[in-house]
Amino acid sequence: MPEITCREALNQALHEEMERDETVFLLGEDVGLYEGSFKVTKGLLAKFGDKRVIDTPISEAGIVGMACGAAMAGLRPIVELMTINFSIVALDQIMNHAAVARYMFGGQAAVPLTIRTPGGGGHQLGAQHSHSLEALFLHCPGLRVIVPSVPADAKGLLKSAIRSQDPVMFIEHEGLYAVKGEVPAGEYTIPLGRADIKREGRDLTLVTLSRMVYVCLEAAEELAKEGIEVEVLDLRALNPLDMKAVLDSVRKTRRAVTVEESWLTGGWGGEIAARIMEEAFDDLDAPVLRVGGADVPMPYNKALEKAAIPDAAVVVARVRELF
Repeated sequence: MPEITCREALNQALHEEMERDETVFLLGEDVGLYEGSFKVTKGLLAKFGDKRVIDTPISEAGIVGMACGAAMAGLRPIVELMTINFSIVALDQIMNHAAVARYMFGGQAAVPLTIRTPGGGGHQLGAQHSHSLEALFLHCPGLRVIVPSVPADAKGLLKSAIRSQDPVMFIEHEGLYAVKGEVPAGEYTIPLGRADIKREGRDLTLVTLSRMVYVCLEAAEELAKEGIEVEVLDLRALNPLDMKAVLDSVRKTRRAVTVEESWLTGGWGGEIAARIMEEAFDDLDAPVLRVGGADVPMPYNKALEKAAIPDAAVVVARVRELF
């Protein structure tokens, strides 16, 4: 298989789905002439024209609102928001319209809308451009929440998201666009809501996603030197949530730590921990622990930003508490 970047994998998925289905179109700020803030939409305007690749005004509420209406009318829009923080401007359209329309109409109207947006910190972009808001959208029934980590997952999951009849928040970490990995060429999809074991282990399960997958893999290598074999489970999605995979892994290793980049308070790790305790309490040899970001707005200062985001050393220290 060819080795390409996550950015190129996403671009492949967009090209292939727009070629496959003429109802698929793209809209957002600077997605056309500029080819996207992170160059994910490179070449799309030249290939598909300005009727299907639409540069919009700076109005996230308007962009998502138009896309929601277009989806309900039978098209398959893909919205690109420059940063997940800007999705907050469109929360009414996302949570009060796109997420609930299919339910409110008793299934008579679908909303096949995909909202692509980068999230995460680590690039000194300040508090308004650096947060990880997956937990916010997890708290919204009717909305799929997909968060890939490796290039192959980015391609396969994006293609499935575009084909879904449900609205999808497709959250890409801005720090992973240049990461390389093997990606199948041509037709390749991954079902939404299926977790993936990125590293096998026997002693403890690290439940994670997005850039924290790489942090957990680094921590696992360090812990292996101490004889602690850690399993790294990449959720890949928060809705649908693959709790079966989580429980299967935890029942094998008998210990678990959730690892997320965002704020620990109210994070998705708390939901996972609660469900493990409810459904697999008797299989545990220790309490479920959590790792998360500092409960502060993301600092701009480089040293403070680094301190606010979990790293491998933080994960290793937390795991050691269970041994």
